[in-house]
Amino acid sequence: MASQSPGAKLKAAYADKCVSMPGVFNALTGIMAERKGFEAIYLSGAALTAGHGVPDIGLLSLSEFVDATRFITAKTDLPLLVDADTGFGGPLNVERTISEFEKAGAAAIQIEDQQMPKRCGHLSGKSLVTSSEMEQKIRAAAAARSDPDFVIVARTDAVAVEGFDAAVERSLRYLDAGADIIFGEALETEDEFAEFRRRVDAPLLANMTEFGRSPLLGRYKLEELGYAIALFPVSSLRAAMKAVDALFDQIAGSGTQTDALGSMQTRAELYDLIEYDGYEDRDKKYFGSTN
Repeated sequence: MASQSPGAKLKAAYADKCVSMPGVFNALTGIMAERKGFEAIYLSGAALTAGHGVPDIGLLSLSEFVDATRFITAKTDLPLLVDADTGFGGPLNVERTISEFEKAGAAAIQIEDQQMPKRCGHLSGKSLVTSSEMEQKIRAAAAARSDPDFVIVARTDAVAVEGFDAAVERSLRYLDAGADIIFGEALETEDEFAEFRRRVDAPLLANMTEFGRSPLLGRYKLEELGYAIALFPVSSLRAAMKAVDALFDQIAGSGTQTDALGSMQTRAELYDLIEYDGYEDRDKKYFGSTN
């Protein structure tokens, strides 16, 4: 029997429940997510750009996103949703975007309705393309996918720019254009999340990013509200960077890392994640006797 496509795996994960989707910022964190039993993972544009030392304003290229995707999907079978910003251009660019991410092994991409230069969804200063422009991109995405189960997530930032009702109206239009999931960004109260679900009858993604406009509701509350995906896009990067910051403070101050050993991943734990022994065993086999 043929195995499920990445998109089909993702659809199965959220078919009858709200699935927790942590952000992974490289292949190693993708492996860790799979070991912890998660069913799907996310590559955040904010995390990827931060890792390159630049803000999330559309500075990285499609190729850089695709390369990061390929590294992650090569090391985990979990379906990966990739933040594709504004689609990397107009409708014809979106066609190529879909093709490249499918070939890289992604299960889904997310496209947002901001104008360039885009902004973090929980900051001020955002501006939107027209609904018609976003619908064109979604239609192009739906037409370009070779796997009908490849998932198209349409994100609207309209709540903070045009208001709640406009966000609902845009979402319904995006669904008609071919979106599979709606991502209503920067909802500000539990009641707004509930009302958005009541008025948008489709699988919905809730962004549970820290230090933003939205309350941190958690997967079980979101499941009660009828959401399909609870997204934790940058949590792992934030935790990792805080730990590195503390470690560097210690080394800079004391000249040694010894007091931090208890909070570090051990060599054995790292080698287990990357399956180092398997590589070593195969290397020995290749140099072994043929007699």
